[in-house]
Amino acid sequence: MTYESTAAWHELLDGLRDLDQTFLAGDRAVSGERAVADGYRMLTTILGVGLDTYLYADTSRPAFVDTVTPFRRDKRWGGDNTDSYYSYVVLDPRRGYRITGQRGDSAYFSLTVYNEPSPGAWSDKVIGVVNDSDLTFDADGRFELVLAPQRPDGYHGTFIELAEDASVALTRDYQIDPLTGRRVLWEIEGLEEPDPVRRTDAETAQALRSTLTWMRTMFAIVPLSVGVRNDDERHDLGHEIAQVANTFGAPYQVPDFNFGWSATDACYSFGSYDLEPDEALVVTHRPPTCRFWNVIVWNQFMAGHNVTDGRISINHGTAVPNADGTVTVVIARSQLAHPNAMTTLDQPYGNLAFRWFLADAVPDMPTVELVKITDAPTSVS
Repeated sequence: MTYESTAAWHELLDGLRDLDQTFLAGDRAVSGERAVADGYRMLTTILGVGLDTYLYADTSRPAFVDTVTPFRRDKRWGGDNTDSYYSYVVLDPRRGYRITGQRGDSAYFSLTVYNEPSPGAWSDKVIGVVNDSDLTFDADGRFELVLAPQRPDGYHGTFIELAEDASVALTRDYQIDPLTGRRVLWEIEGLEEPDPVRRTDAETAQALRSTLTWMRTMFAIVPLSVGVRNDDERHDLGHEIAQVANTFGAPYQVPDFNFGWSATDACYSFGSYDLEPDEALVVTHRPPTCRFWNVIVWNQFMAGHNVTDGRISINHGTAVPNADGTVTVVIARSQLAHPNAMTTLDQPYGNLAFRWFLADAVPDMPTVELVKITDAPTSVS
């Protein structure tokens, strides 16, 4: 007897064998053994995320799975964040779900439902989003919302209507100090009886193929370009990312129709760094009125480090502002003395990301100055 899942397994193995060529060869090849090691870490990380999403998920027995935390090295991927916890659950759009939870010390938290256009394809549409401003809390900080194809009779609470292509719900939980802050507790239950446990050949084959499709899409995005240090050598990757090293792109508000699991409550600005050991970036921006903002150092695979590894992010609660309300951040390969200093942990090049949540306006573009470490500021102005 032959099985379709056997063929799909071999396809996955063949695809994994070739995926490292995206960062080893061609015009997106990374430079140096550390960047190559980051590439293999990314391969194994997103293999785990893909299998959690497509092979192990049971939409009639839902459970939230952590996909980014401040502390797990196997969850550094996809634009991660040392100030945050992300978790997700795979959904059946024909079913209803009750989500309950308890708020912790979050500066902002939300749940966003995304679509899946075809098996293994990345989302291109936000189905619905609920943030903590939309919820009602009891005296213990507990809350509830329902996701379903239609609002249940008699239910008048927070509700997201599941479209026919709804696929996954992703939570975001942003902490000012993840070392001491209590994370949001998320729980989910199905409103209908679960299906019988089944593991068919066809479903297994589809799950393995979807995992490979999903991984190939991720590696069509990463490694990100660091850009070039000569302004005359700009090139266009089709993303809203600065194409010159040591700069940021224009901040923008995420639309409802957007590629991947971006947050429509957010504005983003992306940049890159290319630093010699004796250089630093002096980045200044004026934060808008918002619930949460931070800036973080990534490698070229949109991955950072654990919060205990070094100071690779600054947020609105940890930043020390200048007298005029702006915030200056100093970024170098080593940890400098400025109150808002961040380190790349001796990574010579990589990417940078600003996030602003529930901002009252799209922020102005951050300004960046490349200086020698000896000329970098050591105090706020």
